[in-house]
Amino acid sequence: MKAVSDALPGATLMTAQILLLALAGLMLAAAWTDATRFLIPNWISGALIVLWIPAAFALGYGWTGAGLALLTGFAVLAAGLALWAPGWLGGGDVKLLAAGALWFGWPDAVAFLVWSMLAGGVLAVALVLARRIAPTIPQMAGRLTGTALAPGAPAPYGIAIAAGALIALPRSQIFMALGL
Repeated sequence: MKAVSDALPGATLMTAQILLLALAGLMLAAAWTDATRFLIPNWISGALIVLWIPAAFALGYGWTGAGLALLTGFAVLAAGLALWAPGWLGGGDVKLLAAGALWFGWPDAVAFLVWSMLAGGVLAVALVLARRIAPTIPQMAGRLTGTALAPGAPAPYGIAIAAGALIALPRSQIFMALGL
């Protein structure tokens, strides 16, 4: 992918930068809603997919790059559905992973997924420890119900997915194409 900053007028470059900020902001919104409500709203994944279309043009994907990104997104969606069926991942997590993979395209989606998995491991360890410690704190004992610290509560994996995206983004081709 050639450097967009050299080939495009300032307005297109600014559009690409705004769209990358939208990617980061939507990932953070997904993490927040998953942490507070154990839910990643469909509108977040939908917005990521819709915004990818102008981003693909603004970031200079070209037909081949856009096709590979679409194929990558569908492959991650298919793999995610296989993990959703036995209940290993939530439906919102699968959609967010697929939308993120669409943005990163091939081969950067691999880094996004690896960082998301590593962040998920850190999240799991932190939740196990926090769930053991929180009930021993007198002020916390009665306030755990409905939170991620409650026994048996689901893990808000949207946090890990957002972390994976934010860690992978500065090292990705789409970021480097802007000359940043």
